[in-house]
Amino acid sequence: MNRTIIGKYLNIDTSVHKLDPRLKFLGNILFIVLFFIVDHFITLGILVGFIMIVYMIATKSIRSCFAKLKLPAYIALFLLIVNMLTVKGAHSSNDSFFVPLSSEANIDSYVYYRGQTIINTIYWAPFGKDKIFQLTKFTILRTISIFIRIYGVILTTTILTVTTKPVLLTRAINDFLFPLKIFRIPTEIITMIISIALRFIPTLLEESNRIMKAQSSRGIDFKNGNLKDRTKAFIVLIVPIFVSSFTKANDLADAMTSRGYEPYAKRSHYRQLVPNWRDFVAILAICILTTMVIICQLDAINLPWWWLATFQRV
Repeated sequence: MNRTIIGKYLNIDTSVHKLDPRLKFLGNILFIVLFFIVDHFITLGILVGFIMIVYMIATKSIRSCFAKLKLPAYIALFLLIVNMLTVKGAHSSNDSFFVPLSSEANIDSYVYYRGQTIINTIYWAPFGKDKIFQLTKFTILRTISIFIRIYGVILTTTILTVTTKPVLLTRAINDFLFPLKIFRIPTEIITMIISIALRFIPTLLEESNRIMKAQSSRGIDFKNGNLKDRTKAFIVLIVPIFVSSFTKANDLADAMTSRGYEPYAKRSHYRQLVPNWRDFVAILAICILTTMVIICQLDAINLPWWWLATFQRV
């Protein structure tokens, strides 16, 4: 079984699978928000560590947890290059392109955080210290923090999709959208669209993998060649995926029509969502973790400034 497919439900028996889907949906939103508001590597490490443990429990796989580092690493590498082009650091008084951390000579670039001014030191400037292509302390810290945040968000959303059946996830979304019925918004149709979209994500990924293998067997190279050749190769891949997607959508519409599906009909619920003791334990753990993050954000605990993940440059 491929445990790394995004959006594919894993039919295994774990305590995370047995949690209420509404709790998992709210927890997913909460952790995504927390990942992007914390500004300290210690709090980021606590959040990522907790999510990694939950992911390993939910998938029973340690390898897939670390395999998901690949995509955030590529994104972080791209952002590092962009930051090196856009973020300037301190200038050195000598002609050396390498400036040690303790250097404070002729500093003209600082970062400011909670009353402290921190030197944005240059570590590497291959085309001269006055050029914009510079590897600075601020650049490295910001890239690492973005890498951790993206990795945490990917793990969080994957936990939701691999531990929750699409029909239960649809039910959870429908419960949260229930107040919109006051404004005569068809929430059942919205949740049905979301459910179908979630259902077809792993299907389309498997279909694209199958088409790529079929085209590779016909001599098309997706990995090598110049930009023009690779663009042509991916066009050969994208066109069959679009054709297959529309075909599957038509088949699904015909199947729903033949079974008498009426989008505006009044519906009952076969599955009743009742909280159990696992949900209360999960709520307690989430509350404790959220409280720790809030305490760190309010400076109730004096954390060392050199572990900061976010700076405000002045």
